Amino acid sequence: MTQVFHRNPRSKLPMAVAGEGMVLIDQQGKRYLDASGGAAVSCLGHGHPRVVEAIRRQVGELAYAHTSFFTTAPAEELAAMLADAAPGSLNHVYFLSGGSEAVEAALKLARQYHVEVGQPQRRHVIARRQSYHGNTLGALAIGGNAWRREMFLPLLIEAHHVSPCYAYRDRADGESDAQYVQRLADELEQKIIELGVDQVAAFVAETVVGATAGAVPPVADYFRKIRAVCDKYGVLLILDEVMSGMGRTGYLFACEEDGVVPDIMAIAKGLGAGYQPIGAMLCSDRIYDAVLQGSGFFQHGHTYIGHATACAAAVAVQKTIQEENLLENVLQRGEQLRVELRQAFAGHANVGDIRGRGLFVGVELVADRASKAPLDPTLRTHARIKSEAMQRGLLVYPMGGTIDGRRGDHVLLAPPFIATPADISEIVQRLGEAVTAALA
Repeated sequence: MTQVFHRNPRSKLPMAVAGEGMVLIDQQGKRYLDASGGAAVSCLGHGHPRVVEAIRRQVGELAYAHTSFFTTAPAEELAAMLADAAPGSLNHVYFLSGGSEAVEAALKLARQYHVEVGQPQRRHVIARRQSYHGNTLGALAIGGNAWRREMFLPLLIEAHHVSPCYAYRDRADGESDAQYVQRLADELEQKIIELGVDQVAAFVAETVVGATAGAVPPVADYFRKIRAVCDKYGVLLILDEVMSGMGRTGYLFACEEDGVVPDIMAIAKGLGAGYQPIGAMLCSDRIYDAVLQGSGFFQHGHTYIGHATACAAAVAVQKTIQEENLLENVLQRGEQLRVELRQAFAGHANVGDIRGRGLFVGVELVADRASKAPLDPTLRTHARIKSEAMQRGLLVYPMGGTIDGRRGDHVLLAPPFIATPADISEIVQRLGEAVTAALA
């Protein structure tokens, strides 16, 4: 018996007792190759000595101080590192304890900004269908996964959704990238006009769609077109890089590859690599100055924001990524992963798409490759793949409802940045065996 209220109380989980680099070890001594970093979190693997030592040192000096009384050296150092590295004028960093909190803070800051500059009528938020922005009520409200939202709809704030940039499923036959992107930008513009050109506060999007649809990258120029529409109507652009940011795509900030700078950004997972709970919201000079010169107070906060130990861990993580040139490894190993997956599944009737950026890769499963028809959702193929993979000592992050919250299956892969060529090949081999067994 357990007194822990697990996510799925009916399932019995193995007990993890140790971690070594790419490997997690359970109580029975079984070793699991971690090909997903949990949920794209453990970007440095497990037990990294530099990060462990940074945590020990900080706890010995000062574990925690409330941010209404003090700032701390680790928080100041981490904020400076992020501001220096971030694109454009994203020079201001507000620390949180995770991704959902970072998105909540972004939504509240967007609303407060419009109030501060004398446009309190701006209240609508537009996001995209099949997006995921977190499980707190505000983040869940703007998220576009129908299944996740359904039970809680009476509790959710009003939000509006447009089509995602999901070329594998949604680009029309014969439609060029430019035409497809323009159609999506036009759809956003029409939604803004429908809601009122001075009524929309923000548009929110994952730079690369994560768990809900499986590492779906934007088509070239998509975000440039979206940025132009937002600017035309005074709408703030919020990018959610909770999963895709902090090096996961081979760039510290995923939007760098798209040549676009948001007004507000949410980051988390790879920021602290799982060694301590931490997330952050970054905002531009324009947003920050509006608050500073207006009320002078951001009406938001949590007890553990700017936690000294969490910040110290994240500083060590980010220094390790930079000094060991791990972003280059992410690009090389990510290319290797996609190439080897395409070779392994070449001609496989049930593998429809292999996609992603860097070490952020999705494999979409189908009933028929030619028609892209999804598998029967009652088969729960994604769950069977996860089970078969764990039996083979492989940890992946599968999900159902890829297409519309109900139909579709995919597997998300997000190996640690320290992965070697041999690690990648082993992941592909074990995943191939798991997929074959699950679909038998």
